[in-house]
Formats: sequence, C-alpha cells, structure tokens
Amino acid sequence: MNQAAPPRVLYIDDDAGLGRLAVRTLTRRGFALTVAERGAEGVALAAEHPFDLIAVDHYMPEMDGLETLSRLRALPSPPPIVYVTGSEEGRIAIAALKAGAADYVVKSTGPDFFDLLASAFDQVLARAALERDKAAAEEQLRASNARLAALLSEVNHRVANSLQLVSSMVSMQASALDDPAAQAALGDTQRRIAAIAQVHRRLYTSDNVEQVDMAEYLGALVEDLGGAWSGTGTRCLLSISADPIRLATDRAVSLGVIVTELVSNACKYAYPAASGEVRISLQRDGAQHFRLTVEDDGVGIPPGAAPHGTGLGTRLIRAMAKSLQSAVDYDRGHGGVRATLRAALA
Repeated sequence: MNQAAPPRVLYIDDDAGLGRLAVRTLTRRGFALTVAERGAEGVALAAEHPFDLIAVDHYMPEMDGLETLSRLRALPSPPPIVYVTGSEEGRIAIAALKAGAADYVVKSTGPDFFDLLASAFDQVLARAALERDKAAAEEQLRASNARLAALLSEVNHRVANSLQLVSSMVSMQASALDDPAAQAALGDTQRRIAAIAQVHRRLYTSDNVEQVDMAEYLGALVEDLGGAWSGTGTRCLLSISADPIRLATDRAVSLGVIVTELVSNACKYAYPAASGEVRISLQRDGAQHFRLTVEDDGVGIPPGAAPHGTGLGTRLIRAMAKSLQSAVDYDRGHGGVRATLRAALA
C-alpha cells in the first residue's frame, strides 16, 4: 500500500548546527526537511521548489526573519509559514502574525523546542489542508450552481419557445373560425399564454433565474397587450408605472395573469363608444408588500351587474389572487373601474 509522502518543510536559520539537528530530529518525526542558512537563500529555494510549509528564524544576518517573511509572502501561492523567535520577544511574534505567519514557536536550547516545532507544523498543516478542502468545496459548489443556473435558463428558454408555439397554434385556430365568440375566447387564451411565456422569456435572458424584475416584465407585457388589442380595433391607451420590484417566478406568473385579465376586461368593456386610457401601477407598499392597481375612466360596473362573457376571467383573477394570499378589490367610488391588489413580496 502506498504511503503518503512526508510533508516538505523548508527551515531557514543561520545556525548551521541547529539546522543539522533539525534535519535529524524532524526527519524522524515524518518531515522532509530542507535547510537554508540565509533569508535570501530561503526565498530563492521557495521560489524554485514546492514546499508544504516554511519555518523562518527571526535573527539572521543581511535579511532578518520579518523581511524574509515579507518576501516569502510575496511569492505566488506561498505555503504557510511558522515563525521562530526568542522567549522575550512577544512583540516580534505579534508582528510576524500580522505580517502573515500562520503560527510562531519560541526558540529554546532545550529538547522540547523540536517537540513544539513539530506540533506547530502538524497544526498548521492540518489547518492548511482544511482551508484547501473548504476552498475546493466552495469552488465545486460555485461550479454546480453555475451548471444548475445554465440548465434552468435553458429550461426557461424551451418553455418560452413552446408556449410561443402553442400561442401561434391558438391564433391559427382562431383565424380558421367564423364564430366571433369562439374567436374572442381563443384570443383571450392566447393572451393568457403570452403572459406566462413572457415570464420565462425574462428568466432566460436574465442573470437571475429565480426572480423576475416586475418593472421590466410588466412593461413588456403591457406593450404586448397594447399591440394585441390595437389589432382588434379596440380604442384603449395603456400606460404603466412600476417600482423596481423583484418577485419569485410563481408569484410573477400569478400577477401577470391578473394584469392580463384586468387590462383585457378594460379594453373590452370600459369604452364601448369612445377611446380612453387604462392605467397600470405597481408600487411598493411598506417594506414587505406591493400594491397593484389597474384602473380606467370608462363606464364602470353597474351595481349588481353580472360578469360579461363566460366569467372565466373573473375566476382566473380570484384563483391567481388566492395564490398570492390576497384578493382583488374594486373601488366602487371610482368613476370607471379601479381594481387593486395588495400582497406580500415573498
């Protein structure tokens, strides 16, 4: 069975006798030691060869330990460094730690010095291994998230394309019919499909695949609705004002369907004999809520009047509002129709 290679340690100390003793002692403890007697020599070795750890003594001629430490830290991907200093020099140890040393050991002439040094090596190497594992795990997580985001974007792209194909089929079916009521019903269906497709289109063209920018989404949705209704000869002008609010995908779909139904109702029934404006507003309402308002200045809803058409639009509005844990309210004092919905952002 293959055994792991011993940790490669560079020991920088101008005391040649202590260096030889370090090689003998630390080799028996499972380290592969290389000794350098000058700071510059140690920096050169570290630049040319890979080491798992470096030990640096403070007192050395020409270049002391702190300067050596600084130059080692400036190398590309330097290994962890253990600083060796005297027993009465706590300020130097603190300076070394602030400069990037992973640990420090107090040098002594007794036999316990190498015990302390080996123990420090083991602890620093263990921490370095944990940091490498953590960095590798984080990188794997980032890569996994990027792959998932790309897959989700592709799914949204395919869903948007599929919904566009269904919408085109509905349009073709409507054009093949002679019954105006059936054509109108299929037109409503087409607009509902388009409202959902617009959400997925926003998702696959955005960096955020979990939330929808409602100002952009509703702006595009209202533009689509305006184009669709202008082709029917209906005279209504759509305008929108929206705060920069982001909602989760399912909540954006629900709100988009509600806007589609309310705007469609206004374009159908608000101005039977003239042209007029339909205003859509999405505003923050406190820190955790938003308020949607769709209003016109048309003929309004007479008290006790039955819903126009099949009532499917009304049922859809109620169902979508319920999914938002809310309901659409109608302002009976408004001259035309004013529908409002207040719901939580999340």
